[in-house]
Amino acid sequence: MKKWECTICGYIHEGDEPPDECPICSADKSAFVEVTEEEQPTNEQTVVEEPVSSAVPAQEPTQFQKIYSFASEQIVKHHLHPIAVHTPNGVLPMAFLFLLITLFFGLPLFETAAFYSFIFVLIVMPFVIFTGYEIWKNRYRGAMTSTFKIKIGASIVTVSLLCVLILWRAVQPDILTVATSGRWIFILLSLILVSAVGIAGHLGGKLVFGNRKN
Repeated sequence: MKKWECTICGYIHEGDEPPDECPICSADKSAFVEVTEEEQPTNEQTVVEEPVSSAVPAQEPTQFQKIYSFASEQIVKHHLHPIAVHTPNGVLPMAFLFLLITLFFGLPLFETAAFYSFIFVLIVMPFVIFTGYEIWKNRYRGAMTSTFKIKIGASIVTVSLLCVLILWRAVQPDILTVATSGRWIFILLSLILVSAVGIAGHLGGKLVFGNRKN
C-alpha cells in the first residue's frame, strides 16, 4: 500500500490516494507527496533555501539578523513554543476556577489571585506568540490552513480578552464581590478566554502528537 506524507506537518497516510484534507493540519490534497521505500518520512520540516546567483555577491547579514537567526534556530531546536504555551494553558483555567470560588463562596483572596494570574499570563504572551510564529514559519512553512488560522485567531482573542478583563478589574475592583449583572459578563468573558486557550492548545497538541498513521 502506498504511503503519503503531508509536507506541512509530516502526517503519514496509507492508501492508494492521499486524503482530501490532512486530519492534523488541514492542508489540502496537493500538500501530500508519495513516500518511497528509499525515502524515510520525517516530521522535522526544513527551510528550503533559494539558490543565490553567483553574479550577485551575498550580502553580509547584520548583527541583528545574526541574533534573530540564532534565536529562531534555538526556538525550533529546543521546542520552546510547546514549553511556553503551558503557561496560559495551565494558569488561565486555574484563574477561572478561582473566579468561580469567589463568585459562589465569597472568598475575595481567590479573585485577587486570579487577577494577578491574568497579569502574569499577559506578560508572557509576547514570548508565547513569538515562539509560535517562529515554529509556524520554519517548521510548518507559514501554511495558512484552517488549523493555523484558528490558532492565530485564538491567540488574538486571548490577548484581547486579557487586556479587557485586567482593565475592567483595575477600574472596578469589586466586580465579583458585589451582586451586579456585570459580574456575570465578567465570568462569561473569562470563560471565552479559557475556551480560546483550550482550542489553541488542542490544535497544537494535534500538530505535535497527532496520530502518524491512519
